[in-house]
Amino acid sequence: MSVPFSCYRESAEYIREKIGGFSPQVAMVLGSGLGWLGDIVEEPVSIPYGEIPHFKASTAPGHKGRLVFGMLCSRRVAVMQGRMHYYEGYDPEETAFPIRVLRLLGADTLIVTNAAGAVNTAFRPGDLMLITDHIKLFGDSPLRGENLPEFGVRFPDASYLYSPELADMAKTAAAELGIPLRTGTYMFFPGPQYETPAEIRAARVLGADAVGMSTVFEVLAASHCGMSVLGFTLLSNMAAGILDRKLTEEEVLAAGEASKEKFSKLVMECLKRLP
Repeated sequence: MSVPFSCYRESAEYIREKIGGFSPQVAMVLGSGLGWLGDIVEEPVSIPYGEIPHFKASTAPGHKGRLVFGMLCSRRVAVMQGRMHYYEGYDPEETAFPIRVLRLLGADTLIVTNAAGAVNTAFRPGDLMLITDHIKLFGDSPLRGENLPEFGVRFPDASYLYSPELADMAKTAAAELGIPLRTGTYMFFPGPQYETPAEIRAARVLGADAVGMSTVFEVLAASHCGMSVLGFTLLSNMAAGILDRKLTEEEVLAAGEASKEKFSKLVMECLKRLP
């Protein structure tokens, strides 16, 4: 059953009461180990997800579970410190619910980040990857059910989910900062278990460069309602079966901490360069 438009409107109205006349230009979703960027927002107004009508809780490790509104690099931003995942028991529309609310509040650009396992054996833990496309063989979608024309059309095109213009801008920014930036395709797996070595071999055959348990539902919803999307992946580990060891959530968080400086430089430089 689709969430009615009135629920999105109620969430947006509640937030407006907290932020006054502030209207975000850019929505930012910060994944595992990357939520620190919300801590440096200037003139912040923070709202825990649990206070916002119809929002769900974020229970993943390293996710604070709050929205932060304010200024970052002279841009009006709405930062999600933590996201909702399908593996937490939420359906795709619930995981993408905040994106539509932020669109109603004025955001027309989405910067989305995640931590993921590297499938491409030329990549290394700690690398940053610009997402140029994604693979979602898992059948469900945040757009399933009754279409809400207030957000977009019934059958949206998915050829340019990740804005080529923003991607070119990010490549230029990374080059000028001297930050190596991989490019590649992100593949969604529902989790919460990490992928099997056989699944990683299949993902590589299908053209995936990284695998993770988030992002695609948010991006589909953002594109559907007319937002431009810029996506980054922190390659926190080599995916299952590439190295002869087990995967742990601790190494994901540790990789985020180790890559904090270069990641923040890149994201903030991209914010400065947004049209």
